[in-house]
Amino acid sequence: MLTNTLRVQVNRLWDAFWCGGISDPLDILEQITYLLFLRHLDDMHTDEESRPARSRTTMARCIFPEAKNAKGRDYAALRWSRFKHMAPEEMYAVVREQVFPFLHTMGRAASTGTGRHMKGIRFTIPTPAVLAQVVDVLDQVPRGEIDARGDLYGYMLGKIVGARRSGALSIPRHIVRLMLELTVPNAGDVICDPASGICGVLAAAVEYMREKHPEILRDRQSRKHFHKRMFHGYDSDPALLRIGSMNMVLHGVPHADIRHKDWLAQDNGSDEGKYSLLLAAPFASSRDQKVIKSKKVESLFLEQCLRLLKPGGRAAIIVSDSVLSGSSTNQRNLRRKVAEEQRLDAVIALPRAVFRPRSEVAMCMLLFTKANSGRAGQVWFYDVRADGWSLDDRRQPLLDEEKLGASPLQPLTRAEQAKNNLPDLLARWRRRGSDELQRPRTAQSFCVPQADIIANGYHLSISRYRQIGAGEASQTHGEDAIPVTRSEERRKPSPFSVPSHNDSASQVTL
Repeated sequence: MLTNTLRVQVNRLWDAFWCGGISDPLDILEQITYLLFLRHLDDMHTDEESRPARSRTTMARCIFPEAKNAKGRDYAALRWSRFKHMAPEEMYAVVREQVFPFLHTMGRAASTGTGRHMKGIRFTIPTPAVLAQVVDVLDQVPRGEIDARGDLYGYMLGKIVGARRSGALSIPRHIVRLMLELTVPNAGDVICDPASGICGVLAAAVEYMREKHPEILRDRQSRKHFHKRMFHGYDSDPALLRIGSMNMVLHGVPHADIRHKDWLAQDNGSDEGKYSLLLAAPFASSRDQKVIKSKKVESLFLEQCLRLLKPGGRAAIIVSDSVLSGSSTNQRNLRRKVAEEQRLDAVIALPRAVFRPRSEVAMCMLLFTKANSGRAGQVWFYDVRADGWSLDDRRQPLLDEEKLGASPLQPLTRAEQAKNNLPDLLARWRRRGSDELQRPRTAQSFCVPQADIIANGYHLSISRYRQIGAGEASQTHGEDAIPVTRSEERRKPSPFSVPSHNDSASQVTL
């Protein structure tokens, strides 16, 4: 848990960057990422130094050689544990003129994904005072405490909602957690986000696995799978790859497969049929603006996801509602592949406000399993009318933290359930094969036979199948009927509103 003291210091750190002339939050986080990577290298070197003392062997890998660099300074002086004690002016000169050039050489030497993405980095911290302040804040996080490091980085990620490439940052954390609760990752899964951006989805998957499957870290083989084979992500933006890789490092998975790959322009043949679980949204990659404006691109993304999945693999994919109801031949054929050739499990309509302030595009979540054979069955629909956060651009929490998300720590009252539908969604999802089959189409959730979807031209929008009736005037949670108002959702926001850098970001994950 991030302490209030550290939270205040991070806020002051952000202000210091702004006063120094760096106004893009993503640029700020890039600089902090480089320094975090330096601390990570120092920790790795310290671990290597301690092994010979314990096992009486030589160091397997020396990150900082016992030699001098081109400027005549010992490489050991470039370690975090050394330069953090220097005076600000000396530290600034060493980091700018010697440490960052050293990072340029780490691409081949480092074993972590972050190291491979350190080519082309630039040192842009404005002043010695700002550098000293950054180092002091980062040094306060205890070494080896994964949760503390992850919380710190997650809080900083939460401050970049308004970044110029913020399309990669806008999947809300509670929606990511919902995707995980619905797909239930297991210890044998191979998980991929083909539009990984800052790796928020993958980092959340790491947290989920540690929480739900702690046994995965006790067995040698499963531990190796967890650290080296379970998590995979693609993006085409070098900055996002660096940030995403560091996000995984700080969540304790430094060997995650985070690769430079454009899922639109490159052949994914080598990865075809490789993954058992896909969790993604096309607008989460560096191509967000093209995706939001192009239905064809979203359709291509969904088609790529089908290729990447292995038979029996599951997927939770967020796409715009227009993909589910578009009339083009390409969209119709793609929906036919998902609804008829695969096993479409669910269509979940999300409130427009979920992705504010960056976008007001209506989004839906598709849940499907790759079957490669036609299978008649029922498709479950659910209309999320409230997710626990306000429906305006600020997206403030409407409930206490313990009552937010799909699995809140405390039970909700009837009135609170009307503000947060996610626990109800999860409960009904788990009953979709029993009493959910009997719900009328006037309810908030209902099932539709595959034959009806085929008869409706593979239209997958919930509005096509819902019937107007008593269910529109009230939403039910278990046995309770709760009045609903959707006036806030109908209120049209100003498009692409951007909060100030001091606003608390309720949208961003991990």
